[in-house]
Amino acid sequence: MRTPASAAAPARPGPNPAKQSTALHRTLAVTVIGSVMAVLDMTIVNVAMRRLSQSFGASLETIQWTATAYTLALAAVIPTAAWAMARLGAKRTYLTALVLFTLGSLLAACAWDAGSLIAFRAVQGLGGGLLQPVGMTMVMGAADRSRLGRAMAVGGLPILIGPVAGPVLGGWLVDAASWHWIFLVNVPVGALALTLGLRLLPPDAQKAGTGRSAARLDLPGLLMLSPGLALLLYGLARGGERGDFTAPGALLPTLAGAALAAAFVRRALTASAPLLDLRLLRDRTFAAGAGTLALFTCGYFGAMLLGPLYWQQERGLSATATGLLGAPTGLVAGTAMQIAARRIDKVAPRRLIPAGIVLAALGMALLAWQTGVPGVAPWRMVASAMVMGIGTAMVLMPTMTTASRGLPADRLAAASTALSINSQLGASVGTAVLSVVLGSAGMAPAGFRTAYTVAAALLALAALPALRLPGRRDPG
Repeated sequence: MRTPASAAAPARPGPNPAKQSTALHRTLAVTVIGSVMAVLDMTIVNVAMRRLSQSFGASLETIQWTATAYTLALAAVIPTAAWAMARLGAKRTYLTALVLFTLGSLLAACAWDAGSLIAFRAVQGLGGGLLQPVGMTMVMGAADRSRLGRAMAVGGLPILIGPVAGPVLGGWLVDAASWHWIFLVNVPVGALALTLGLRLLPPDAQKAGTGRSAARLDLPGLLMLSPGLALLLYGLARGGERGDFTAPGALLPTLAGAALAAAFVRRALTASAPLLDLRLLRDRTFAAGAGTLALFTCGYFGAMLLGPLYWQQERGLSATATGLLGAPTGLVAGTAMQIAARRIDKVAPRRLIPAGIVLAALGMALLAWQTGVPGVAPWRMVASAMVMGIGTAMVLMPTMTTASRGLPADRLAAASTALSINSQLGASVGTAVLSVVLGSAGMAPAGFRTAYTVAAALLALAALPALRLPGRRDPG
């Protein structure tokens, strides 16, 4: 008769709850500051595009490259996150990302022409692309699996609040100061995050979610995936800007990017140590979570461009006023996310997440209906957006928590990297599609109604994979 393992050897002591809680709080303090900085920067720059065009004497199409360069750098570096954490350690990788982002911000503030600004925004993107997946990995590694939802609730606040607070801050900085400050504001925040990171983050000897198999860089995979993602996002962005995906400038990079991404998928499923472990999709819960997030981010983040355009072009409001109208949505969504992400530790994902999808789609549909009503009261639009925000809070972080909770620790880095790529692609596809829908109607009220309707449909479709999430609470 085989001797039980518990009798053959003394039991290993479990982790100290007090020390684990302290490590988690320290990690969250650093990663939340870093995420807030990165998310705010993206939305602030979008508000300042016209002012940058005037300041540099460049066309708006040229200045748009400041956003495009950031996105392309982001897409190129995200696939390296899991390898970098295995090679350098999570703490060193995160601190390196903070340095790159803060340095890029300082350089961007000192830009002397449009070309230099575009180049320095790419430096920012190299840092920004690592902040989310590395930060998420550290949080998941430090958190008790049974309380992962609580940790993700705090860590996910910047994702919902940033897009709402950014336009307010950006409009105020542009109106009250100068364009330099939309970048300089990142410098003290980045310095604070770097100082806290050096003191509070656990040493790399305790890095969680990284595996030895990822220590060797999959160079062929990198040469397929990073350029593939960059070309794919570039093609989608160009198609959205011009309202035509069949134009050579949009179609060719999109096809080339898709071909490289497909080649990477084939390699990732056969290589022993691929750059990105796509075998994660064999896990039913992770696959359902990734599918839910892909469709939901496509509709939700794609629709982020509609509100500011509607208020400024159709209703004639300033950038600052437009941002203030979005503030209630951010406050409600942030509060709701704290509740929902904690509930996912106690209730079945199949109960909470589909309900949130229905609520978010309802709020988006109400926006679609009201944008076609001449002179609709602003409070009605804000109320509809708040309904959507509550639903979104019930979906984003709870889905990420559910997708990752059951994975072993050595796959967390790969999981957070895959989810980051997934969300970035979803947001880019949604933005491109809704830009084309809106542009085809000449940005008239009918165009906004159609675009919001398409966004609501994308949100509703996310319910299909969400229904494949676990019907029981995972005890972690």
